[in-house]
Order: sequence, then structure tokens, then C-alpha cells
Amino acid sequence: MDIAYAMGQAGAPGAQGGGGILASPLLPIILMLAIMWFLMIRPQQKKQKEHREMLSNLKKGDMIITTGGIYGRITGVADNVLTVEIADKVRVKVGRGYISDLAQSSKPAAPADKEKAETDKK
Repeated sequence: MDIAYAMGQAGAPGAQGGGGILASPLLPIILMLAIMWFLMIRPQQKKQKEHREMLSNLKKGDMIITTGGIYGRITGVADNVLTVEIADKVRVKVGRGYISDLAQSSKPAAPADKEKAETDKK
């Protein structure tokens, strides 16, 4: 048997097993997508979910801010239309989707009023 022929049968040194996905050039791209998901997409989805919940929980008496920057108090609630009083005897109808934020919700008397009432009794 010839020596050159015997050496060729051992296998090529460059033909090693594939490193899988970890050794491929896709790893940096996958890492960038994962980082972008956790830093950008996930917080935005969470904020959208909170806004949808806020819109569904609107009720009569809540102080709201529209996307146009108008402050008002909700005086009527329909399916997708809210009647908002923006000044004395000035009411406008606003689509529910155009509510930007809740300025103040209608809440019972503040605890400071209760403390004041207790001190007046003494």
C-alpha cells in the first residue's frame, strides 16, 4: 500500500462537526432581537395594556385629559362616546379612544377632611 494513499484516508483536518447555532453568525442577531424585545417592545405592550384598562374603567365624574390636551369631567358614558364637560354648561362628545390620561378620579372625601372633622369635635 502506498503511504500517500494511507494518509489520505485518515480524514481531512478541516472537516469537523458543525458547531450548531451557537457558532453561527445568527447568534448576534438573535441576541439583538432578544434585547430589543425586553427593552422596547415589552414595555410598550405593557403600557398599551394599562391604557386599555384605564379606558374601560372610565366612569361618570372622572377628570380626564384628551389627546388634544383638553381637561374635563365625564358627565355621560356610552359605548364608545363620552360626554365631557369642559366648562360650566359646555359639554362635548369625545370618542373613548381619544382619552389620553386620567387627571383625577372621582373619589370619596379625602382623609384630611375626616381628621379636620375630628379635631373640630374636640
